[in-house]
Amino acid sequence: MSTPEPQPIMLPFSKEKISALRSGMTVLLSGSMLVGRDQVHQRLAQLIEENRPLPFEITGETMYYMGPTPAPPGRLIGSCGPTTSSRMDPYTPLLMDHGLTCTIGKGPRSSAVRDAVVRNNGLYLYAFGGCGALYAQRVVSQRLIAFENLGPEALLQLEVKDFPAIVGIDSLGNSVFS
Repeated sequence: MSTPEPQPIMLPFSKEKISALRSGMTVLLSGSMLVGRDQVHQRLAQLIEENRPLPFEITGETMYYMGPTPAPPGRLIGSCGPTTSSRMDPYTPLLMDHGLTCTIGKGPRSSAVRDAVVRNNGLYLYAFGGCGALYAQRVVSQRLIAFENLGPEALLQLEVKDFPAIVGIDSLGNSVFS
């Protein structure tokens, strides 16, 4: 039995593409994604709770849980493997309810995140741990969006090409973790 070819996806996700993806499918992402970890999520949640504007339009965005290492000489970015997703679970439902479409990280998610994925017709993609050098090769450009004082954990925007991931939780709530 052969493995199905990865699905090429242009970001941002369309609702039709999200609805067609199922848990366990492999995708290759190309386009723009945001990057943020714990501190970014805490700050974004605080801005939402205080009814203050976010430093970007969140609707339709994909957020990769990652903090890059310093770029080696001649490289655009250092190793950029995924961070454990459950650390963002306290913030993810709120962000998805405000328009975030997809999150990318490693490991299982809480039932509250799974419910938010279903409620918002979203996705959770699983990125491969230990593949930070591979992911760095998929980054075409990067730029700072906000929270520069967080250093490598600042909110970034990456442009990627053929970034591999697995659909961890699909829009129906099916999960590779259960």
